[in-house]
Amino acid sequence: MTQNSRTDLPGSIDETVEMLQAHDYLAGRSLATVVYLALKLRRPLFLEGDAGVGKTEIAKVLAQALGRDLIRLQCYEGLDISSAVYEWNYPAQMLEIRLAEAEGIKDRSRLEGDIFSEKHLIRRPVLQALSTRAGGAPVFLIDELDRTDEAFEAFLLEILSDYQVTIPELGTIKAAEPPIVVITTNRTREVHDALKRRCLYHWVDYPSLEMELEIIRRKVPGCDQRLSREIVAYVQKLRSLDLFKNPGIAETIDWATALTELDKVALDPETISDTIGALLKYQDDIARIQGSEGRQTLDAVKAELRAAS
Repeated sequence: MTQNSRTDLPGSIDETVEMLQAHDYLAGRSLATVVYLALKLRRPLFLEGDAGVGKTEIAKVLAQALGRDLIRLQCYEGLDISSAVYEWNYPAQMLEIRLAEAEGIKDRSRLEGDIFSEKHLIRRPVLQALSTRAGGAPVFLIDELDRTDEAFEAFLLEILSDYQVTIPELGTIKAAEPPIVVITTNRTREVHDALKRRCLYHWVDYPSLEMELEIIRRKVPGCDQRLSREIVAYVQKLRSLDLFKNPGIAETIDWATALTELDKVALDPETISDTIGALLKYQDDIARIQGSEGRQTLDAVKAELRAAS
């Protein structure tokens, strides 16, 4: 299969924008460009940015839009090969050995072939992503890579270079078609340049006010128009206050949904105080917003919206 033979991929940047929007993901042109190039050139897409800006969602939307399976490798400290790539089904192998002993089978090579066969291989996300699939190569999401250690990062570099992995007992398994790889990181530590060089990079930032307002319109269609504008303006103002954890887009959606369920049509200090747990997740941030600073922020937002109307 040649590099450009896939007909389900977008044929231009504009088509990429439309494809993402059709699945309610609003992307600026720079993000749509790097997504288009990653698909066109079959290069891993490396997305960096604060938690909650929609990095993981890009992989999910690509899988939906292209009709591909989504394979997710959730990274964490201590992630190893047995959890990420493969391991053997030891109980089944032991049962195979016991059955062989009961049948009097003494041929060592035959026994090893039965024990270390595909039927006893447990495929973890990396191996699943390299496996042949009828609907095309899957979208392989390597989520929060910065949570792993450098040793696993080096191992991953080898896999992304050739899209293959070697299992000593079986040999080398190589992807017939490279998966669509999306790597995300919250930048809690720097990822090595050698891995970044193999990827197309993009910093995913918080959306503009108008774009976030459109996200709320799509994701929470029942939210009052005035309330939506106040919510988005208030959240955007909070992000400028240097909180311990700025609210992400998902939190904005959660807050808008909660306020809609409560039949609210406008923000007021009491409503904010009662529902702030849907938006902020750290007590120090909540205490700060429930004080005078939160009231001042709301007053500033309402004044700006009045001036703009």
